[in-house]
Amino acid sequence: MQDPQRVLEQALKACASGDRAGLATLYEFEASRMVTIAVRILRRHELAEEIVQEAFLQIWAKAWQYQPERGSARGWLYAVVRSRALNALRDGRREELTDTDSLERLQEDAGDSLYVDLFDDLDTSSRLRACLSRLDEVRRKTVFMAYVSGYSHGEIAGRLKLPLGTAKAWIRRSLSALRECMA
Repeated sequence: MQDPQRVLEQALKACASGDRAGLATLYEFEASRMVTIAVRILRRHELAEEIVQEAFLQIWAKAWQYQPERGSARGWLYAVVRSRALNALRDGRREELTDTDSLERLQEDAGDSLYVDLFDDLDTSSRLRACLSRLDEVRRKTVFMAYVSGYSHGEIAGRLKLPLGTAKAWIRRSLSALRECMA
């Protein structure tokens, strides 16, 4: 069986020379993972699929720019989709507007249960669970919000009604405590 990295590099070379089979190979190997990355950033599956489609168009047009000595083919592909997803977030034109009542209801429904469920789903004998249990609940929640849900420090501060500096410090100190505990 051939090395997946080598397959992706060859597929990018094929795309650069105008061979559609290269694009089909890239799509077959990476499309589902790319959608997962885009969903993680955008939190909307239909928009993520649109972004991945645009990413493949960009990959087709700019495959000649890939340089193996600068990084892996997979990393290059994911950088394209990540960049497109972040641009979609920044431009804001693709946001779905919702009425205030619906938004408040969604926020209440999501609440703390997601982070409690994530913690409770960890294996009771796992070292990570033991280390996370040493953090107080709010600090544990900031870590989950940042590293599981992908919220920025500003979003975390806003959702938890904390000063930005406090949110950043809590996350930094919590990660430091987790590193120390896991070592």
